[in-house]
Amino acid sequence: MEWHACLDEYEKLVIRMNTPRVVIDNGVCPTATLVKVDSARRHGILLDAVQVLTDLNLSIKKAYISSDGQWFMDVFHVTDLNGNKLTDESVISYIEQSIETTHCDRSHGFNGLTALELTGTDRIGLLSEVFAVLADLQCDVVDAKVWTHNGRIASLIFVKDCNSGSPIEDSQQIDKIEARLRNVLKGDNDIRSAKTSVSMAVTHTERRLHQMMFADRDYERKPILEHKSELPAVTVQNWVERGYSVVNVQCKDRTKLLFDVVCTLTDMQYVVFHATIKTSGDKAYLEFYIRHRDGIPVSSEPERHRLIQCLQAAVERRASEGVRLELCISDRQCLLADVTRTFRENGLNVTRAEISTTSDVALNVFYVTDATGNLADPKTIEAVRQKIGLGNLKVKELPSVYHQKAEPEEQQAVGVGGAVLLSLGSLVRRNLYNLGLIKSYS
Repeated sequence: MEWHACLDEYEKLVIRMNTPRVVIDNGVCPTATLVKVDSARRHGILLDAVQVLTDLNLSIKKAYISSDGQWFMDVFHVTDLNGNKLTDESVISYIEQSIETTHCDRSHGFNGLTALELTGTDRIGLLSEVFAVLADLQCDVVDAKVWTHNGRIASLIFVKDCNSGSPIEDSQQIDKIEARLRNVLKGDNDIRSAKTSVSMAVTHTERRLHQMMFADRDYERKPILEHKSELPAVTVQNWVERGYSVVNVQCKDRTKLLFDVVCTLTDMQYVVFHATIKTSGDKAYLEFYIRHRDGIPVSSEPERHRLIQCLQAAVERRASEGVRLELCISDRQCLLADVTRTFRENGLNVTRAEISTTSDVALNVFYVTDATGNLADPKTIEAVRQKIGLGNLKVKELPSVYHQKAEPEEQQAVGVGGAVLLSLGSLVRRNLYNLGLIKSYS
């Protein structure tokens, strides 16, 4: 026992020595707040830092990541969704404390709730059927996130018992919930791939959604509906001399983009050693120098192709197709079943949803298209609003950060047509130059 106690104290010492150090600076950059993170390198530490920022719905305008040996430095240029620097001391304090205390094994479950994980083939009206089943089984939906991609759906739904307000723990009730939901997901033609599971806690919700869709191999599937949106451009090339694979991503900018890409790289067991992230107007340019956890770069054409597919899927899953509708209304039993049934009856397809309940008030966001995946007819949207309540269901625009004009600076050399493979020393000097710590990197 004494030996184990010594090990525990040693591990605590190592954790204290390796705790990330965070500095938040509002003086260096006139348009953004700088969040600087220094830490001992471990797998997942970059994702932890990005996760803290994106959970606050902050926009990461630029980022520079550099790792040498067992230490790394991250610098993030962040704003709120209105493009303003961070001035709220409580937010700044939260960022500092969260990054300094974060740990890759920490769970992000919802206390007192039961988590339902669902994957299957997407179709119009599926959510309506799911929520109707849950209402029938006396399950109160407190929180949920729904993603669709390439004709597939993944959802995490957090419920409690309507009568007791407690998590659902009875094994027979759990079996009944799983069986009913699996039948809904199967429909007429999804007998093999429809999956349901029940747990009392999960990892970070959005990371888990990525993992569920990855396990469902959505990246290999062909989209049922062809959207006109621009596809993300992804290239992977090997820098043989330095033993890195260089990943370039160019796509439309949006919130949580960096999280989605880093989450996918991390869960595919790649380590980011250096990276440069740049946004200009509504475009984002991301460049990563990576190796597999075993220290080997991308070693085959099938692996390269799979990595490209997975990164494209990671970007597309959260891309918002359709009209954004926000529902704010007093919560009640069957509310979600009724609202989503109204969508279905009017031919609207839900492509993404975020459900939350606070103090008995439902705050729900839906992205909807017509049945063919195109922009819904405004007359249809108005008819749905009339049915649900004009004051309750509102059409919302994207945050103003997406409508800003391009900055009058040079775009980062993150060419998708062919990466400029800089030497390691040059890359580090360029990052220091961009941070204003040296006058030249030439």
